[in-house]
Amino acid sequence: MAEGIKLRDLPGSLLDQDEPVFKEPWQARAFALACALQEQGVFSRAEWAEHLGRTISKAQDEGDQDLGDTYYQHWLNCLEELTVSKGLATREDLISGKQSAHEAHQRMHEELGHFHSHSHSHHHADENH
Repeated sequence: MAEGIKLRDLPGSLLDQDEPVFKEPWQARAFALACALQEQGVFSRAEWAEHLGRTISKAQDEGDQDLGDTYYQHWLNCLEELTVSKGLATREDLISGKQSAHEAHQRMHEELGHFHSHSHSHHHADENH
C-alpha cells in the first residue's frame, strides 16, 4: 500500500502559483482521484508518472502545443486508460458515465433556467479503443 501523499510530493509547484491550481471542478476531481488511487495502491507514483508522460507525449505528437491549458485533460485521459487497464472499469462504463454526467449537467442548467448550448468541447480519451 502506498504511503500518504504529502504536499511536497504533488506535481509541479502547486503551492507557489498565483492563479488557482484548478480552473474547473473536474480538474480537481481528476487530481483527487489520481491521488486516491495511488494512495490505495492501485498504481505506484512511478507507474503514474510513466503513464502520464506517455499520455502527454502522445498528445504532443498529435499536435498538442503544450501551452498548459490541456494538462489536466492529460490527467483525465491517463486516468481513463489506467482505470481500464487495471480492470476497474470498461470503456463502455466510462462512456456511459460521461453520458450520464452530461445529461445531469444539462438538467441542472435547465432547472436553474440557464438554457444554453455548450460552445466548449468536452475532450476525453479516445473512446473507440
